[in-house]
Amino acid sequence: MDVLFLSRLQFAAATFFHFLFVPLTLGLSLMIAVMETRFVTTGQEVYRRMARFWGRLFLINFAVGIVTGITLEFQFGTNWSRYSAYVGDIFGSLLAVEATVAFFLESTFIAVWVFGWNKLSPRAHAACIWIVAIASNISAYWILTANSFMQHPVGYVLRNGRAELADFFTVITQKWAVLEFVHTLSAAYVLSAFFVMGISAWHLLRGRHRELFRKSFALAASWAVVFSIFLAVNGDLSGKEVAEKQPTKLAAMEAHWETTTSAPIYLLAWPDQDNQRNAIQALPVPGMLSFLAFGDFSAEVKGLKDFPPQDRPPVLLTFLSFRLMVGLGVLFIVLAVWAWLRRKEPEASPRLLRILPWAMFLPYIAIEAGWTVAEVGRQPWIVWGLMRTSEAVSPIAVSQVATTLVAFVLVYGLLGIAAAYLMYTYARRGPEPAAEGEPQAAPAGGAAGEEVAHA
Repeated sequence: MDVLFLSRLQFAAATFFHFLFVPLTLGLSLMIAVMETRFVTTGQEVYRRMARFWGRLFLINFAVGIVTGITLEFQFGTNWSRYSAYVGDIFGSLLAVEATVAFFLESTFIAVWVFGWNKLSPRAHAACIWIVAIASNISAYWILTANSFMQHPVGYVLRNGRAELADFFTVITQKWAVLEFVHTLSAAYVLSAFFVMGISAWHLLRGRHRELFRKSFALAASWAVVFSIFLAVNGDLSGKEVAEKQPTKLAAMEAHWETTTSAPIYLLAWPDQDNQRNAIQALPVPGMLSFLAFGDFSAEVKGLKDFPPQDRPPVLLTFLSFRLMVGLGVLFIVLAVWAWLRRKEPEASPRLLRILPWAMFLPYIAIEAGWTVAEVGRQPWIVWGLMRTSEAVSPIAVSQVATTLVAFVLVYGLLGIAAAYLMYTYARRGPEPAAEGEPQAAPAGGAAGEEVAHA
């Protein structure tokens, strides 16, 4: 193991762990803002209790996300100093804007929101969570724009032995950045919707706080069906952008080896990168890859053999991650439509309520798989066509990286255990009692529901 491998492993571990918390921050903050706005407009106490309950889970998630995000950025200086020196003029400016504008805004107003429940007017308090939600999503745009530059560098000139910023507006408005931002946010909203539906389903099965969790379920089901479908549409647009800008990534995503017109998609495939072929290849859908990539069933799609072996990404990991992401995306649409159809009487579908507490973990897997496709599929480039990952690593000792890698795994492991325990404890405990007593219901599904409730 060399410095490059260990640095990549450390950054991957830190990024994957950090991104367990980011999507829920983006989506749940907006859902809480909607809940609190409903309280302001209707005066119904149940919406205030909803905002407080989901807000408690949001804060746990937010705190861990902040801690892990700060340490993640330090690695650009410690492990990837040559990368920072080469593109820091562009990459650093984007992160600086994110920190000084969006991050400080959300960090300030989250404190006002937490301590202002009994000090601010309902309207002012609701405004605070809206500012937090909007700032969080704006923060995501700047970070994803920085990543988009790595995927498709624009707006720069090569000068003084490095890439320097030439057109800031081009960098922040390029098509890749917009599509990546919309795709990431859509995925975050789907994850947040399933998170709320899963916990709501668990409580509804046990007949607890029926009104609160029915309203939470209905809101989340609507979000889930809208954004799961929108995510699929945006995914198609993103795929076409990949086909145009990163043909080797597209070829790896589909284990496509030979350049051909009317390229098929094989429903069953298993790539063999060493022998430059697929060990398993069956059930073709003629022309489908050409259509999905270029909107034309007869279009030519370049195969991996058209590119030098040193310019190809790891095929098996990219391929499997893409298939996993797409398969789960289809499942989310099915579950979201089912939940939306039952949103008014979710207790009438105890089977759905049993499925959703488990399904709430699947969006996390899908999002991590999506980032694997994006980052592993970009290899061997850290900045596409401009700088290889092997050229970006810091000139440090193997022992230094090994030590920090072990430290990261241990500390993040403890943070993960603590976050999971707190989330589980407060989610299971449920919301604060209603001021005048909230109507309770028997567990959904009669005897079947009781059996699940006592399990």
